[in-house]
Amino acid sequence: MTDRRLWLVAALLALAGIALNVVLWITRQRINEQTFEGPPRSDYTLTDFTLNALDAQGNLSFQTVGPTLARRGEDGSIFVTTPDYVIYDGNGHEWKGKSDTAWVNKEGTLMQLDGHVEMHRQAAKGVEPVDVVTRNLTTWPKDKKMETAEPATIVQPGSILRGIGIHNNLNTKELELLSDVHATIEPKDKRDAERVK
Repeated sequence: MTDRRLWLVAALLALAGIALNVVLWITRQRINEQTFEGPPRSDYTLTDFTLNALDAQGNLSFQTVGPTLARRGEDGSIFVTTPDYVIYDGNGHEWKGKSDTAWVNKEGTLMQLDGHVEMHRQAAKGVEPVDVVTRNLTTWPKDKKMETAEPATIVQPGSILRGIGIHNNLNTKELELLSDVHATIEPKDKRDAERVK
């Protein structure tokens, strides 16, 4: 009688173990086979390249130069490491800059400059030089607009502005710091004296 009970308990434990495994197998989290980790796969990669993007009228909208460019096959966007770039404002003045990385959508209408970003507009007739230093700047090269929510410094002759967030319209030459703005302004007579030198 004891042997029968022992076999019966063993059989019930075995059935309970099998049932538990079936329940665990049915309720386990399924792994999505489409999940992608790591950098995007590219259709092609370029090294030591120059990319010229044109607007709808065939005018140069922006230029990017860098050591590596990878074109992503899924959406046609491109990824660039340590680019140097030139963006043109509404009057054709050059804004030269650099960033740690950049991403440009397939149409060339959106360029995300990531990491440390520097931009410089050289002096020209009727235009003073401007230096902008910030992080993670979103640009719309064909619309001539830029913005970031990050801290930024804007240096122009006679002034240094610091704040958080920038909106910049290169067509209208409006450069706006959004919050926590601090300014250092040189006296006008000092600026005039420096121009005479």
